[in-house]
Amino acid sequence: MATRADQIRDALSVLEPLHLEVLDESHMHSRGTETHYKAVIVSAAFEGKRALQRHQAAYAALGGLMQQVHALGLHTYTPAEWDTGADVPDSPRCRGGSKHDANGVR
Repeated sequence: MATRADQIRDALSVLEPLHLEVLDESHMHSRGTETHYKAVIVSAAFEGKRALQRHQAAYAALGGLMQQVHALGLHTYTPAEWDTGADVPDSPRCRGGSKHDANGVR
């Protein structure tokens, strides 16, 4: 059975990425398994597009799958940006506070 990360990878393949990484970062958060992801996408489809348009293209590719994901960090690059050593930032540490936490702190 495919993991949610595999499903995300498959869905994002429509962007014809030259490089695609999908990392399950759920272990860094308090909401359980298969909830938090980070995607690094390098695609010529992003040429001439602003960050918002790149993210919209990724969300469109994911479609209804986004309803199964609590958080998705998108890092989108053109091939030229990637080739010049694009810096993929580390994901922020979980600050907790979800209404789903056992202590009820929000």
